[in-house]
Amino acid sequence: MGKPVNPPAGGEIENINLKDALEERYLAYALSTIMHRALPDARDGLKPVHRRILHAMRLLKLDPKSAPKKCARIVGDVMGQYHPHGDQSIYDALVRMAQDFAQRYPLADGQGNFGNIDGDGAAAMRYTEAKLTEVARLLLEGIDEDSVDFRETYDQANEEPVVLPAAFPNLLANGSQGIAVGMATSIPPHNAAELCDAALHLISKPNASTEQLMQFVQGPDLPTGGIIVDTPASMVETYSTGRGSFRVRARWHKEELGRGNWQIVVTEIPYAVPKSRLIEKIAELLQDKKLPLLADVRDESAEDIRVVLEPRAKTVDPIILMESLFKLTELESRIPMNVNVLAGGKVPKVLSLSECLREWLDHRREVLIRRSTFRLAAIDRRLEILGGLLIVYLDLDRVIKIIREEDEPKAELMRVFKLTEVQANAILDTRLRSLRKLEEMELKREQKSLQDEKAKIEELLGSEKVQWKTVAAEIKDVRKTFGPDTALGKRRTTFGQAPDTSDIDFAEAMIEREPITVIVSEKGWVRAMKGHQEDLSSLQFRGDDKLKTAFFAETTSKIIVVADNGRFFTLDASKLPGGRGFGDPIRLMVDLEEGADFISAFPYKAGSKILVVGSDGRGFIVPADDVTANTRKGKQILNLDAPAKMVVCTDAKGDHVAIIGENRKLLIFPVRQVPEMTRGKGVRLQRYKDGGVSDAKVFTLKEGLTWKDTSGRTWTVAKEDLRDWLGDRTEAGRLPPKGFPKSNKFGD
Repeated sequence: MGKPVNPPAGGEIENINLKDALEERYLAYALSTIMHRALPDARDGLKPVHRRILHAMRLLKLDPKSAPKKCARIVGDVMGQYHPHGDQSIYDALVRMAQDFAQRYPLADGQGNFGNIDGDGAAAMRYTEAKLTEVARLLLEGIDEDSVDFRETYDQANEEPVVLPAAFPNLLANGSQGIAVGMATSIPPHNAAELCDAALHLISKPNASTEQLMQFVQGPDLPTGGIIVDTPASMVETYSTGRGSFRVRARWHKEELGRGNWQIVVTEIPYAVPKSRLIEKIAELLQDKKLPLLADVRDESAEDIRVVLEPRAKTVDPIILMESLFKLTELESRIPMNVNVLAGGKVPKVLSLSECLREWLDHRREVLIRRSTFRLAAIDRRLEILGGLLIVYLDLDRVIKIIREEDEPKAELMRVFKLTEVQANAILDTRLRSLRKLEEMELKREQKSLQDEKAKIEELLGSEKVQWKTVAAEIKDVRKTFGPDTALGKRRTTFGQAPDTSDIDFAEAMIEREPITVIVSEKGWVRAMKGHQEDLSSLQFRGDDKLKTAFFAETTSKIIVVADNGRFFTLDASKLPGGRGFGDPIRLMVDLEEGADFISAFPYKAGSKILVVGSDGRGFIVPADDVTANTRKGKQILNLDAPAKMVVCTDAKGDHVAIIGENRKLLIFPVRQVPEMTRGKGVRLQRYKDGGVSDAKVFTLKEGLTWKDTSGRTWTVAKEDLRDWLGDRTEAGRLPPKGFPKSNKFGD
């Protein structure tokens, strides 16, 4: 490495702190981005690039009625004269202005390939042509009449408008997207006729609130249609603050195919979602088996959108199918609203609906005053000339004589007829052929009509009321052009409510419902066999492991597993290992503490009740709905004091409880004596001198008490024979009837 180079000596070097220099430069960059690139002007709703494109197209005389010109010509003019940035960025802006699926009211009328809703790009600018649309013409209307300020272009060679006259409510009608430095803007498109109605209301009631204006502006009106499913209250909040978002859903209907078969057809998709990407995402989810209710997706679109969704089976509920798609795909999309714009063309500010309309209306009044003043000056000039012509007309021969004979005809005319210089020039500039037109009647008629017009303009300039009346009349004309009965003005986005799906378990709906048999072994291994298997004699187990319990369920079921520490765990049947091997240990699926063991497993039945009993003889009844848990940790239901363990967890269906202790004493008492709780220690069910509970069950006394002996036979003791064991909770009980198993278990 060479030696560091010393800075040159001399007084022209200025030492600046790097921090200060960076701050200053970054602030200048940020302001430039905010003001001259990313944020739209609240008055005409345009960013500089769009304004420059429209201005250049006007100068190229690309009116709606004229022939279009090559986009390369337009882009060249914009780049060379007004916008010294990349030609591609200018062309991209022009393309977007012409896309009817990107702009609610396109500002450019494009010929050629301008891209499509699938997300394909436009052809190169040398192949495409464009001209202005009627909306763009309205935005530019009156620009020649000193209605707006002009400023010098970047190279001081030309002038460009600071803002357009904007006879169309473009900010909200076409919306805008932009990311500046430290701030962004996102405005969805709206319906122009509704905006005009709201603006007219604001003229008559200047203090109208956003909520009142929303009687006219229902919500966004997106070029691609769709359905907005937000509540009116949340939309009022969004429009009042200028910040929020809208949930937009695709429009769909069920198409019957005969014989009970059907398919869903999507005809409108959310705004700014490329169709090809949407379909790719659905196909990916299908492949990853995340949409089990869907069999296939096809794009049958031509000019219109037609995306066909085929259900897995004709029994599928179309609403659940669509709700699952809305959850997982861009068929439902959130459209942000952040009305961060340059208020008055200068200050970045988030505006509410009423403030946006107020900015536009104030601008329209300003434009009206400036145009009227401009017209007034033109009338004054013409009246002055007419005055001179009328004087001269009375003595035309003398005028001709002066012009022919005098060396300084202008001065002589001014002296003889007492004319101003302007009037004298006008006479000298008059062609001979025009002399025949100098009819006194004609001149007087023009003078009269100009004087009438002048009086009207002076009245307008002198009265704010007349100004607002004129602005309102102009807005009514715009509303007529883009009214709800016109093809362009008709509302495309409608409003709806998302169906109430709070009672639908989507996880369950997304699983194909099939019967299974759940098998749990003594050592706590679980598996699920397909179908309801009655004969389990051929089941294989690991080593000396054997069957603990087996029950029928479905793939959509929840399986409750109970541990002897009083904890309940929930497993999804759809996630259980298959029946080919020995299954998996339940310990791997839940967090079970050391030393605890599983005592029971059964399918969750909504609304059922469960009797839980600890070895210390305490217990209670718990609703099944309160024992399900979504986490691996499970739920503590029965609280136990060591060394007690939970020994019984059984269905509490019946009117009496039978409980037997390790001391082989049986007690039967009414189930109503057991309290219902969601968790706790419970109450004492049976009294013991030593030992604890062996087993308990709930049964219906009328049907008698049943148990299974060791050889699998079922015994039943009728109600009348159970008289000796009937008592109340907390009694000790007595030895069970003859034939009761030595294991002290009911065995069923």
